[in-house]
Amino acid sequence: MGTRFMGFIRALVPFMVLFALQVHAQDVPGSRDHPVVSRYPGSHIYHYTVKEFERLYLLLGPVRSSSDKEISEARRERLEGKVTVIQYQCPKGRSAYEVFRNYVEAFQKANFRIAYKGEGKEIAGIRKFLHEYNTLFWNIFATRDDPNGFFHLSAKRDGVGISLTVLDSYDGPKVFLGVVEAKEMELGLITADTIRQKLKEEGHVAIYGIYFDFGKADVKPESEPTLREIAKFLKDNPEIRVYIVGHTDNIGGLDYNMELSRRRAENVAKELVEKYGIQKERLKTFGVGPLAPIASNDTEEGRAKNRRVEIVKE
Repeated sequence: MGTRFMGFIRALVPFMVLFALQVHAQDVPGSRDHPVVSRYPGSHIYHYTVKEFERLYLLLGPVRSSSDKEISEARRERLEGKVTVIQYQCPKGRSAYEVFRNYVEAFQKANFRIAYKGEGKEIAGIRKFLHEYNTLFWNIFATRDDPNGFFHLSAKRDGVGISLTVLDSYDGPKVFLGVVEAKEMELGLITADTIRQKLKEEGHVAIYGIYFDFGKADVKPESEPTLREIAKFLKDNPEIRVYIVGHTDNIGGLDYNMELSRRRAENVAKELVEKYGIQKERLKTFGVGPLAPIASNDTEEGRAKNRRVEIVKE
């Protein structure tokens, strides 16, 4: 492969790249290349969106069909943070493979870690995967059905995650680029005083600093500061008994989310009992899944608020 097309991606460095911005008349208004990665020569942006806090799923293994089972069981990693989605229309006459290979080589030279790379029948369900999990992508199915024109790359470096899909289409290859810059949602660390005040005024308090992996109930170590504040409140107020209630968003089936939220609540109570010495009889656990949202599940900001543990005064 020649090097004449390698100029389409500018040098990649963590969070900052020095490059001259070009004006592309065909780009949708307000759009631009992401500082981490530029475009293939001659392509234009036809869809562009930025969310200050969203989640982006990186595919980590094959997705060989569009069946519900294959999509739900696909290996994936959820990253949260500022998400930029850019969709490029590449020039007619270029192959999807050519465009994809240039991206791959550029990311490798920039020392990105390739988490997964697949093509063809190995990722025959990639369009359905993106449609189901990375909902910011638009009009994914306006591409050829032939999986021989499907190419996908997931990569990571220094808190930046990349989901790159190149699909063949009748008017030239289409690039679906998602970039996530990891950061915590600004919901604030709860304190023992905040818990006391909220329970006094409202009877319950939403807790966002308890973390779980996607689809799992184990409490992650980074939850310790929040658990410590809950334990402090309970020790300072030994007469109070509470319900620990798990909540989820609406992604997934009802029965699944009900069970998941219940197990998460139980594990939070277990942490408080075993690591912080709280009496077990002071804690009762329940899971209500998606049945008590406090925000719309139509946006990631809303879903993030709905994924929570609540402390309710008995």
